Amino acid sequence: MDLGLHHKVVMVAASSKGLGFGVAQASAQEGARVSLCSRTEADVLVAAERIRTETQSETLATACDVLDAAQIENWVQRTVSAWGQLDALLVNAGGPVSASFKELSDEQWHAAFELTLMSTVRMIRAVLPHMSSGGAILTVTSSSIIEPIPRLGLSTVMRAGVAGLVKTLANELAPDGIRVNNLIPGRIDTERVAQLDAGVAKRLNITPQEARAQSLQSIPLKRLGSIEEFGRAAAFLLSPAASFITGATLRVDGGQIKAI
Repeated sequence: MDLGLHHKVVMVAASSKGLGFGVAQASAQEGARVSLCSRTEADVLVAAERIRTETQSETLATACDVLDAAQIENWVQRTVSAWGQLDALLVNAGGPVSASFKELSDEQWHAAFELTLMSTVRMIRAVLPHMSSGGAILTVTSSSIIEPIPRLGLSTVMRAGVAGLVKTLANELAPDGIRVNNLIPGRIDTERVAQLDAGVAKRLNITPQEARAQSLQSIPLKRLGSIEEFGRAAAFLLSPAASFITGATLRVDGGQIKAI
């Protein structure tokens, strides 16, 4: 299936590794020109070169902290200057800290607000003046917006706000031909999931391997997903092949979420 991404310009946030890298890689494999960003310049340069070498697609690497509006604007301007167009954006950032409600300070609530909700607002705001009709915006969210996860209250609350924003923008931007959707990763084999497993293991006084084995029992497919599988789902939603999908939330979770 041709997704129609050939020569489209796709911006992918937090893409030097993990889920973001998977999306950048899958988009490039479909022929897109991919603009990657990460807080660490060395890491994003390596990621962009790896994708360019493997796919022969054009890539652009930019150091950008998505907490900083000026850096986001610089990333957008570099992308538009390089290719003269902007067709898709993947909104992505690291997750807030894991803790119980009683352990969280006001500072941690404010930090989560900036990292998860306001980074989304700022990235979308920055790309809209340049995005072509038929463009797409996709946010990486969490299964916690459907089923709250223990000790991830910060993520649950802030990502629920992102989900509300996505549905609002799907209606607001539809007349401009711009689609806006959510993508929920289940337990994908990333550093973030490994960190969460380590936290569970410490609390339960078991090994991280035992914690992971327990978590796999809740997944009908009985395994972790790969960043490649997640990336392909994202590339589809960012592409013209998904041209009649907006305001939707797709789960890439191996069936883990129990809600209908």
